[in-house]
Amino acid sequence: MKYTPSDIEKKWQKFWDEHRSFEPSESYDRPKKYVLSMFPYPSGRIHMGHVRNYAIGDAIARYWRKRAHNVLHPIGWDSFGMPAENAAIKHRLHPKSWTYENIDYMRKELAALGLSFSKEREFATSDPEYTRWEQRFLIEMYEKGILYRESTTVNWCESCHTVLANEQVEEGRCWRCDNPVVLKEMPGYYLDIVRYADELLEDLKKLEGKWPSQVLAMQKNWIGRSEGLAFSFRLSDESIEKLGGAFDGFEVFTTRPDTIYGVTYTALAPEHPIVKRLIEKGLLDSETAERIQAIANMSEVERAKQEKEGYPLGLEVIHPLTGEKIPVWTANFVLASYGSGAVMAVPAHDERDYEFATRYGLPIKRVIEGGELPYTEPGTLVESGPFSGMKSEEAKRAIIEYMEKEGLGRGRVNYRLRNWGISRQRYWGAPIPFIHCPSCGLVPEKVENLPVTLPDDVEITGEGNPLESHPTWKRCTCPKCGGEATRETDTMDTFVQSSWYFLRYTTPRKYWDEAPFRKEDSDYWMPVDQYIGGIEHAILHLLYARFFTKVLRDLGYVSIDEPFERLLTQGMVLKDGAKMSKSKGNVVDPDALIERYGADTARLFILFAAPPTQELEWSDSGVEGAFRFLRRLHDRAAKVESCDTLPVIDHGSLAKEEKEARKKVYEALKKGEEVYGERFTFNTLIAACMEAINALDKQENPVVWQEGMWILLNLLEPIVPHIAWELSDRLFERNNFGLIETKEEVFAVDAVPMGVSINGKPRAQIEVAPDASKEEILEIARAAVPKWIEGKTVVKEIVVPGKLVNLVVK
Repeated sequence: MKYTPSDIEKKWQKFWDEHRSFEPSESYDRPKKYVLSMFPYPSGRIHMGHVRNYAIGDAIARYWRKRAHNVLHPIGWDSFGMPAENAAIKHRLHPKSWTYENIDYMRKELAALGLSFSKEREFATSDPEYTRWEQRFLIEMYEKGILYRESTTVNWCESCHTVLANEQVEEGRCWRCDNPVVLKEMPGYYLDIVRYADELLEDLKKLEGKWPSQVLAMQKNWIGRSEGLAFSFRLSDESIEKLGGAFDGFEVFTTRPDTIYGVTYTALAPEHPIVKRLIEKGLLDSETAERIQAIANMSEVERAKQEKEGYPLGLEVIHPLTGEKIPVWTANFVLASYGSGAVMAVPAHDERDYEFATRYGLPIKRVIEGGELPYTEPGTLVESGPFSGMKSEEAKRAIIEYMEKEGLGRGRVNYRLRNWGISRQRYWGAPIPFIHCPSCGLVPEKVENLPVTLPDDVEITGEGNPLESHPTWKRCTCPKCGGEATRETDTMDTFVQSSWYFLRYTTPRKYWDEAPFRKEDSDYWMPVDQYIGGIEHAILHLLYARFFTKVLRDLGYVSIDEPFERLLTQGMVLKDGAKMSKSKGNVVDPDALIERYGADTARLFILFAAPPTQELEWSDSGVEGAFRFLRRLHDRAAKVESCDTLPVIDHGSLAKEEKEARKKVYEALKKGEEVYGERFTFNTLIAACMEAINALDKQENPVVWQEGMWILLNLLEPIVPHIAWELSDRLFERNNFGLIETKEEVFAVDAVPMGVSINGKPRAQIEVAPDASKEEILEIARAAVPKWIEGKTVVKEIVVPGKLVNLVVK
């Protein structure tokens, strides 16, 4: 019978659909496994990265089903976002129709791969019922003070006409369109993620050994916790007068209070209110003002690449401990988003401050003994008043204690992490459920009026926000006073949707009208046991999802602290050494691959070509090889007689080749337990199965073939499910799809191979019984090398058990 993958695959995909084969049980009396691959954006077509991501997750899910676990393995669509609006402009389509047409097409593509997703729990994040609960979460967060609205300097992408979070700015450019990002002041909504910074940092310890260390390090660095001293520099009387009494000083934060006596200048961010005041009042010359404004318009990443640049502001502050007057500058390395947007500068003990001071001829004062300047290590304090002679760590504590006692400052923890700006000025996103009332101010929409949905009658031009220009949509009544009011036209950052989608899956669809998810369901299924996705999500998505989970816990929705127990970050799929892209002309179309070779070949190749965490180089010959192996597997089924139980074999009565075949089969079984349960190096398991088939081919015992195929089809089912179901159904009525115990008897060794050397030169190979004595080994060795010892005297006999015999002769 010829191997025809298209017939086999369609047959079993239909069977799985009709029998609801992959729907999780609503009875929670079995152990569970929640296996989740990051859901896709419905761009229109799947790519080989999708195939790899979902083949990995599917293999893990199928393995645990065979081990009698209740498995939740869902799929959905991260369906809001800018690409839909771009497509609407390009193709003159509505974003909604473009999105849902893409979902329909991609759903068929994923189905063709035979992925064992729960179809009944599928949803798109643009579904109004999903938006309803998300808007409710935001209202509850607002009531708890976790969500707030304020006007701040934000990253603005002129091309996308929207605000970007710091995490979405990559090398000064928009993460989506790659156009330059500028800084702009505007009102927006923020989630207070910094409130959870310590817990987000501390709970990374719970994930050690379960998440890649690289991801944990990236999150730790992004949160960026630092301890130090916060204090204020008071402006001199002349400077206060110059500023018209609008300011009397500014606050700074330092992690090195031990160097406070070495401050020789201070620096403000170009966006600092004091700098703005000087520019607005014409207190700086026009050239300087223009240059400062240009720096202010640069993104933080762009500034980091620039040479140190700054300008004196004609102001002075008073050192809180020495009373000295210190000049105030503005500098491009000071960021408004970090701390107060002001720094104390100690050029003798900070590389950045030193570089700036030497460029502009500012004073440099050593206050820590040590090597060449800038000396940035801890040491003994000098020229530091009553703290001179102290070691740095002691001095840090003493200076903080003194300044707190004198009311001059306080010890404080700072974070690199900034609060999460979720406002986006675009149409295709979830509306933020707030109303602006002239009388009542900012008012949440009534819960019973949710969801606030998008109007369909919009025209997407790429200019501005269509919700802002819509003639009627934003007009509404205030939920509080009933007066005329205006609906918020900002929509949510799409990372809000992906921060809780994994919780929605836990509850059966029939309950989705009642709750975002039921607590009894999330208590059973959460956390996700295995999460799979690209390392590019290490900071953005994974940090936000962790934060959202903790907030929902505090709001009473869930009981867990962390959403994802284990994380696997798969490598990219490359062709010709580069990431696949249309512009490079190196894209492999999954649809065409499946049509030619079948889904099982695609899945086998993608899991065999490289370990999942490494980059995978595409190989057409590798695909051909995967297809040949499956055809061979299919052909070998003809050698196997059908049975409904695992055959019982008397191992001791078997021939050598038969024993070797059984050994290889059970080695593959052991490898399967290690790979599916822990390491996910599917390539090593596939190689072990290939070796087992080779060993089976070298013997003709039909019962050994029966046992071998029983086990190998079980092992391969998670990787190549269609052919495994076809052959297992034909041969074993699928009774082999269960837990199979390893038989240790097959690993018993009948004979141990040993080399025989004469005067150190290899001369023969022998086999001895595992329990042979030294005398028995020597007797067999001598008999194997008669011509090398005949007529000679054996003066020394060396036996290394299990390895070699060396006879020294004269």
